[in-house]
Amino acid sequence: MHKNIDTSIKKERAVIVGVITGRETEEIVKEYLDELAFLVDTAGGENISRFTQKLDRPDPATYIGKGKLAEIKAYVKENEIDLVVFDDDLNLSQLRNIERALKCRVIDRSNLILDIFALRARTAHARVQVELAQYQYLLPRLAGMWTHLERQKGGIGLKGPGEKEIETDRRIVRDKIALLKKKLSQIDKQKATQRSNRGSLVRVALVGYTNVGKSTIMNLLSKTNVFAENKLFATLDTTVRKVVIGNLPFLLSDTVGFIRKLPHHLIESFKSTLDEVRESDILLHVVDISHPGFEEQIGVVNETLSEIIDEEKQTIMVFNKTDLYSFVEKEEDDLTPPEKCNISLEEMKKTWMNKTKDDAIFISAKMKNNIETFKKLLYDKVVEIHKRRYPYDNFLY
Repeated sequence: MHKNIDTSIKKERAVIVGVITGRETEEIVKEYLDELAFLVDTAGGENISRFTQKLDRPDPATYIGKGKLAEIKAYVKENEIDLVVFDDDLNLSQLRNIERALKCRVIDRSNLILDIFALRARTAHARVQVELAQYQYLLPRLAGMWTHLERQKGGIGLKGPGEKEIETDRRIVRDKIALLKKKLSQIDKQKATQRSNRGSLVRVALVGYTNVGKSTIMNLLSKTNVFAENKLFATLDTTVRKVVIGNLPFLLSDTVGFIRKLPHHLIESFKSTLDEVRESDILLHVVDISHPGFEEQIGVVNETLSEIIDEEKQTIMVFNKTDLYSFVEKEEDDLTPPEKCNISLEEMKKTWMNKTKDDAIFISAKMKNNIETFKKLLYDKVVEIHKRRYPYDNFLY
């Protein structure tokens, strides 16, 4: 049973900051910041405002320019802001310089995602993975915890002890990382044993960007009540259920959602959770068709999957949330090239059916639209694998 988060606690007031470089357009950075605002909300904060700046490259000392930093400082002071969140990773000196200038707490996207993972971790496995990622994030930033030494002007003997304290902490953190890796390895062995005890049933894994509806689809197919809500990273632990369509059983697993700019050490820590993906026979790649950047989200998922699995898996593209898809028909005399919002759902279906050789389905899990067709498509794919694996077991279908 999942406990509800106590909403009586005062939300931290936050502003978010992004930089537009030559590699990204204003529209893309706006999407990134929309997602960052959602991350702040998921972490229990309140996004008050956002700031962007066009730069050829981020400032090595403060990431943003001095003028923009002064503007944010004035806003922070005037509006009693508790937290400033940057959309990109900041190095130690940037963090220190920005905090000194703004006189408030500053974090980056990676730190925020780690905080959400810590909030969402339910099982011992997830908690160990999150703790490992947190220590790996902390290790190169340890010196920032010793800024009180800067207030002591010079003095013989002051620099040495400070450095020794940092080195002591580094050693403690490294030892902790080694211990957590060992603990994770033991849990992984237990998980591997559990997987081997499940027999040779066909395995299907739900994958996709975070908040696309994977857990809702899991509940629909398995007739269970897996935790699902409109928040990023609602699911951290892999959930496995036995599903029967017709009279054919198979295993269905729900996995952690992916996200752009996911911290690398977090991917490393959670690779063991994604063993279900590695060992699956079929991937159900769930996509939020109503999201304006869904094609980029598909790219992020495919890129992350390529880091996890070596072989190409049979994949069904499941375009979810068709009930939320919006379409704006162009005027007849409008000669400008059509945008995504000008493409109808029917046109979108034809496009993706051609791209995926018909291994695509458009559904609304929430409204239960086209679910029977989805089940039939999945059943046919599972039957194909079952027939190859058990050629004499035809009585099931």
